[in-house]
Amino acid sequence: MEKMKIGFIGLGVMGAHMARHLVTAGHEVTVYNRTSAKAEAWVGANRGKAAATPRALAEGQDIVMSCVGNDADLAEVTTGKEGAFHGMAPGTLFVDHTTASAEIARDLHGKARALDIGFIDAPVSGGEAGARDGKLTVMCGGEEKDYARGEPAIAAFARACRLMGPSGAGQLTKMANQICIAGLVQALSEGIHFSQSAGLDVEAMLDVVSQGAAGSWQMQNRGKTMNSGEFDFGFAVQLMRKDLGICLSEAKRNGASLPVTALVDQFYSDVEKAGGARWDTSSLITRLKTA
Repeated sequence: MEKMKIGFIGLGVMGAHMARHLVTAGHEVTVYNRTSAKAEAWVGANRGKAAATPRALAEGQDIVMSCVGNDADLAEVTTGKEGAFHGMAPGTLFVDHTTASAEIARDLHGKARALDIGFIDAPVSGGEAGARDGKLTVMCGGEEKDYARGEPAIAAFARACRLMGPSGAGQLTKMANQICIAGLVQALSEGIHFSQSAGLDVEAMLDVVSQGAAGSWQMQNRGKTMNSGEFDFGFAVQLMRKDLGICLSEAKRNGASLPVTALVDQFYSDVEKAGGARWDTSSLITRLKTA
C-alpha cells in the first residue's frame, strides 16, 4: 500500500484511535486537536507530530481527515479563518468522519470542488471498541474517484467501507444506522426489564435468545451489562441525542415518518434529565425502572 502524508483533525474518543491506526499502517501523520495538550499527549504516545491550526496541519498533506463534534465544529475546522481548506493544495482530498448533517456534507463538497479539492463524507459506526480495534464500518458519500483515493487510508481502521452514493449519502446511511440502533436499544431494554420483573434468570435469557431471531450486536455486547447496571462503554447519551436530532431534522425534509425514533429520543431526554447525559446509550433501560 502506498504510504501517504495524512493530517487528522480531532483526537476524541474515536479520532485518537483512528489516527493511531494510520501511524501503524505506515503513514506519516500530523494531528490537530482544539485542546493542544491532547494533541501533544497523542504525539508523545505515537509517532507523528502536532500542528497549531487545521490550516497549518493541511499544508503538504495528501489527505486530511476529521472526526469532530458537530456541524459547527466541522465548518470551523474546514472553512473557518484557520480552516484546513485554506492550507490544502489542489488535487488533495478531505475525508470527514464526523457524524453530521447531509446538508453540511453537500455544502463542503461544493466548496472543496471549487478549490479543486476532493471531499468524502465518511461517518463511522462501531463505537470506541471498533475504533480501538481498527474494526469500524465506514459509510461514504462522494465521487468515485475521490473514494478510490481515500479508501486505502480508511482501510487502516475499517473492517468495512463502502461508497453509498453522491455527497451526503454517507451521512444519510449513518442516520439509518442510528435509527435502527435507537429502536434496538429500546426493545432490548424492555426485554431485559420484563425478564427482571418476571423473575427470570436474565443472563440465561440473553444467552438463549441471542441464538435466535432476536439476536443482535446490542444484545451480545450490552445485554449483560445493562442487566448489571453498567453504563460506561463509550458512546454517550448526549451524542446519541445529537445524532437522533439530525435524523429527525432530515426526516422532516424528506417526508419520512419516524415515530419510534422520535419517541426514543424523548426517552433519552429523560435519561439526560436524570443525570445520565454521559452514560452510554444502553442506559436507556434506567428509565424503565423509574417509569
